[in-house]
Amino acid sequence: MSTHTIIRATSPTPCITIIGMAGAGKSTVGKTLAHHLNWAYVDTDHIIEATYATKLQNVADSLSKEEFLDAEASIVQSCFFNRTVIATGGSVVYREKTMEHLANLGICVYLRVDLNLILERIAKNPERGLAIAPGQTIEELFFERELLYQKYANITLDAKSMPPKDCVLSLMELFPKDFLQYLQN
Repeated sequence: MSTHTIIRATSPTPCITIIGMAGAGKSTVGKTLAHHLNWAYVDTDHIIEATYATKLQNVADSLSKEEFLDAEASIVQSCFFNRTVIATGGSVVYREKTMEHLANLGICVYLRVDLNLILERIAKNPERGLAIAPGQTIEELFFERELLYQKYANITLDAKSMPPKDCVLSLMELFPKDFLQYLQN
């Protein structure tokens, strides 16, 4: 019987973080991209669910919006990954330190989808978990967050209703040349 020793990475290797509204396709595109690159895939919403041992919407419902954002920030900032595609919750952009942490891990991609498609997708899956203030509409949330997504993104992909595979191919064309060289190593 042979034993193998795996050594933890001594220098960080870049990650790709995907940000955008609930319903933008971050998880679906993230999984497809990770598979394409043969990288690990992590959904920060799942880490929150694992931390609280319940569905994300239950966490969001049990905390005020600010408490939820603080909890999300704490959990995401405690994550350190290499060669990983990270799909985040749509609200991750509300905490600057969290976005600085994600920026230190690698490239940040804003998966932009128009409001009508977001509304349609959220309506199909109302259990998805949404950090929204009482009385705030999804439209208000969309326009509030859009500025933050643009602020923190290194790359913006106008995904419209592109299939995930097409999103991945488009992203590969948008990555900086030095990052593409890293991907090929």
